Amino acid sequence: MAIYLKNATFIDWQTLEFKTSNIKVNSGINNGFEFINEIPINSNEEIIDCTGKYVTKSFVCGHHHIYSALARGMGAPKKNPENFYEILQYVWWTLDKCLDKDMIEASALTTAIACAKSGTTFVIDHHASPFAVEGSLEIIAKAFEKVGLSHLLCYEISDRDGIEIANKGLQETENYLKNKQGLVGLHASFTVSEETLNKAISLANNYNSGIHIHVAEDKYDQEHCVKNYNQRVIERLNNYGGLSSSKTILGHCLHLSENEKTIIKNSNAWVVQNSESNLNNNVGYFNSRGLGNNIMLGTDGMHSDMLRSAKSAFYVGQGFDSIDYSGIYNRFRNAHKYLSTNNFSGDGDNNLIILDYDSPTEFNQSNFLGHFLFGIDSKHVHNVIANGKLIVKDKIIQTVNENDILSSSKELSKLLWKKMSK
Repeated sequence: MAIYLKNATFIDWQTLEFKTSNIKVNSGINNGFEFINEIPINSNEEIIDCTGKYVTKSFVCGHHHIYSALARGMGAPKKNPENFYEILQYVWWTLDKCLDKDMIEASALTTAIACAKSGTTFVIDHHASPFAVEGSLEIIAKAFEKVGLSHLLCYEISDRDGIEIANKGLQETENYLKNKQGLVGLHASFTVSEETLNKAISLANNYNSGIHIHVAEDKYDQEHCVKNYNQRVIERLNNYGGLSSSKTILGHCLHLSENEKTIIKNSNAWVVQNSESNLNNNVGYFNSRGLGNNIMLGTDGMHSDMLRSAKSAFYVGQGFDSIDYSGIYNRFRNAHKYLSTNNFSGDGDNNLIILDYDSPTEFNQSNFLGHFLFGIDSKHVHNVIANGKLIVKDKIIQTVNENDILSSSKELSKLLWKKMSK
């Protein structure tokens, strides 16, 4: 089944060229669309009148954490964190230990809905649930697919809860990679032993994958690495071959030496920026100088709105980064390049959004970037097409019952918070 977009103003996401035409969107993963002169008469297929609206490529989140979805509004931790390590210890590591399979599913479904409604049709996620490891990635995958999103998942392997759980993470990853596209997730250098790091990178190599790891999000990561391994984080990862794959994703990358930046620039790895999370955790500011061009954007589980992430990265970057209008737009769209370069499926040309953006000023190719930064928001996302399927229509999710899912997630969040308080 095709979808027809009538009288659409199409914006090419790469050239920013505007073109008015009817569009036929073909269904199926990695499929495309075509400009057509006339829509077939008496067609039984979906026809959307796009008069006065804009059609363009949907979005990709380069780094998400669905496991944080039920945290919104939860009570204060048992101890007020005084540093980043304690934020992890008393908030996120307390939460992830309490997750069960029902909570994981609810987290994935609610995250997928939020992503879809804000125009994101592909999610790269980094998951942790140390006492519900087995089958967790498949639960997330099925939830995403139920909503209609494509994905690239990994489990956050770590030694922080003991070697047995670390090995469960490795096994869960291998089981998943046998049948699905994915990455090998690692938490961060300071919670990953030499043995586990070696196993994880070997696993990535065996399945022609890459690693997805937090890097130097806080100075503690570097201090621990120097103290225990007499080298810095990127040097350690590089020495184990962790940066050789173009599928590898390095999250945050705030506290790097010039040598580390040079290593990353000369490698095949990608960096993912998460400015709002960095601000929230008070860990520092992203600076792209010396890192090269393989930089994309994520949310780090703060939310699911990639337009918001782009604006935040731009505004913060005015004081701490070398970033301009075209530079932030490139980072915003670089996740598509990451996916296509590595032949991951699910981000074909038939992933589109329809924007109901009624600007008070002229909107065209020459000033698109100004509108991108200061005008277009997720509230303007009216329809979303994922792999040729209409998953959001008139701002309403079409594939699942959002009210039922939110009602269930609210009850599960109460159970989660109760477990966390014990």
